[in-house]
Amino acid sequence: MTNVLIVEDEQAIRRFLRAALEGDGLRVYEAETLQRGLLEAATRKPDLIILDLGLPDGDGIDFIRDLRQWSAIPVIVLSARSEESDKIAALDAGADDYLSKPFGIGELQARLRVALRRHAASPSADPIVRFSGVTVDLAARLIHRGDEEIHLTPIEFRLLAVLLNNTGKVLTQRQLLNQVWGPNAVEH
Repeated sequence: MTNVLIVEDEQAIRRFLRAALEGDGLRVYEAETLQRGLLEAATRKPDLIILDLGLPDGDGIDFIRDLRQWSAIPVIVLSARSEESDKIAALDAGADDYLSKPFGIGELQARLRVALRRHAASPSADPIVRFSGVTVDLAARLIHRGDEEIHLTPIEFRLLAVLLNNTGKVLTQRQLLNQVWGPNAVEH
């Protein structure tokens, strides 16, 4: 099931979006602040985020910048800001799409499908990795060595997934902390 996180401070809009998206068979999570949104993104690992820019504890542009330090989750901005400069700032910060309020739910649903298709087709989204007799199914969260299943804790699996998705790249300690434990991880 596809998971969508809505980061929006207006409860009426969250409720409207939830009803429409759940009607499409999607699982919906909600956050009404920037900080709660980042926490939900780190813990729930949604397949897509719908983001309002005007949040009570910060600007949605900052949310996108923070998120992009540790995740490639598609982000669709849904905002009352309709100036070209706002759209450019959001897209340059890492948003995948931008839709101004008021909006049509059909258009949002179509843009959501496009963002999910693009993300699924990206090279790093290959759910099965094979090496040295080991098969890792990232989507199903299963690991096998031959016929034997290997069990990992959720943290161990996230660490393995991050390393597999960044093969050949050097990752800093901060990047690993962000991608495995989330943006609020504390260095010791």
